[in-house]
Amino acid sequence: AVDAALQRGAVATLGWPSDEPVARSGRPGVPPDVQVVMQLIQGVDREEPVARLEAVLKRDPTLGFRLLRYLNSPAFGLSVEISSFGHALMMLGYQRLKRWLALLLASSSRSAAAKPLMYEAVRRGLLMEEMARDSGDAEMRGEMFICGVFSLLDQLLQQPAADLLKSVPVPERVRQALVDETGPFHPYLELVRAIEQESGFDIRERAEGLLLARAELNRAVLAALAAARALD
Repeated sequence: AVDAALQRGAVATLGWPSDEPVARSGRPGVPPDVQVVMQLIQGVDREEPVARLEAVLKRDPTLGFRLLRYLNSPAFGLSVEISSFGHALMMLGYQRLKRWLALLLASSSRSAAAKPLMYEAVRRGLLMEEMARDSGDAEMRGEMFICGVFSLLDQLLQQPAADLLKSVPVPERVRQALVDETGPFHPYLELVRAIEQESGFDIRERAEGLLLARAELNRAVLAALAAARALD
């Protein structure tokens, strides 16, 4: 019934099992349409020349269109319209562009059944970023965004996170949270999950552990929801 509803255009379901463990698949790697984005992330991480990165992107024009749509969305906040991948790299630099490639990877599945997980992954990334906004550490905010977006990558691509992150370069703090369930970002990810499950006790306990006041947390949730809506 869920599959049929999603095929007819539904964008969410009640009780979507996003927390179910991913069974180890016999398939080698990830779907071909996702490999283009993964290669872009690898190239940006190595700071390859723009021409080489654009050549990779041209293998799937629809991905290029979606990337430019993200970069030109109100959520991104640029005053200049981005007209090409090369222009985006010139305006943003490699590190800032990497976070939006992470968003593109999380939303690259063409399966209708993946839509709810895509929306959830985007919200997680934006919420984790908002939680770190007052830290004054731009690098931390960027890494927390990637951590939230990639926290459902195993469900979206049906591959264990440990296997996926061998192909997608991520900061060590992100890898610790997603693979080892340790490190400084993991408590934030647990708080996000508690918010999604509407567990009042767990929300309070995890927020207090991170020294986040209720008003600060509410502001982060509202800001993340508004940013996610702008990306639509």
